[in-house]
Amino acid sequence: MVKVLTVFGTRPEAIKMSPVVRAFEARTDRVQHRICVTAQHREILDQVLDFFSVRPEYDLDLMVRGQTPAQVSARVMERFAPVLEAECPDWVLVQGDTTTTMATALAASYHGVKVAHIEAGLRTFDKTQPFPEEINRVLVGSVADLHFAPTALARANLVAEGVDPEKVFITGNPGVDAFYHTLATLNGGPKDDPLQGIPFDRRVILVTAHRRENHGAPLQSICRALLDLVRRYGDRIEIVFPVHPNEIVLETVYQILGGVLGVRLLPPLDYRTLVHVMRKCDIVLTDSGGIQEEAPALGKPVLVLREVSER
Repeated sequence: MVKVLTVFGTRPEAIKMSPVVRAFEARTDRVQHRICVTAQHREILDQVLDFFSVRPEYDLDLMVRGQTPAQVSARVMERFAPVLEAECPDWVLVQGDTTTTMATALAASYHGVKVAHIEAGLRTFDKTQPFPEEINRVLVGSVADLHFAPTALARANLVAEGVDPEKVFITGNPGVDAFYHTLATLNGGPKDDPLQGIPFDRRVILVTAHRRENHGAPLQSICRALLDLVRRYGDRIEIVFPVHPNEIVLETVYQILGGVLGVRLLPPLDYRTLVHVMRKCDIVLTDSGGIQEEAPALGKPVLVLREVSER
């Protein structure tokens, strides 16, 4: 019997970990599995946990509005240590490149617990883009004992960094598994459809933008470009823009696009509704790593709103 402690803290992590959690639930004869969430994101994390019926044994509940990556790291390591001491797992399983991922992997290593990393090996080779994600995943890669790479390129990145090839496995991306699982639940779509009322002949453009490196001038430029689109093609397109709750993002987006005809500024969508909009839209403009993987799974074209991307 192997004891595995799975840890995540943000909505993207929870989405991508849900198929892995289901797989562990089917192997209770071989794996003793526990879940710890840090709640680096709170409300939007809880939406995903409810949708995928994931029930964590531990909730560190550390979200504080406006917290910095350094503050998140310190809180995670301090509150995660007692969980490690109580569980004494054989493995800590982490996903991706969040501050939760980095801090829990480092804490596990300090406690002598082996670390397995899902979505390992993604690289831009620029520690400022994305920030702090590129730093986080390089640090996790340096302490992980097993690396589950989504692609051959990700595996090659790890091997080039000196990781033992026998410790790297190409697994694909469980985020796409979660995406297809969600698609199968849609049927007629959500009750409160954010696309309701859009004329049938309009092309729908789904936009998401939130990354830290896009704050300020880059996000302003993105919003002005969207404004230019609706001015040129307002009778042919509808822009649907779920706005991230970050205060900097909210202020910028609403200052430039608030009240503009042809632009629907929405609060963050729950995951199922976001998948529905992605299914119905014609093109996606995004700086999200997850959506860069999900939209192509539907055959949707994606314009990446970033200078560099690891995908």
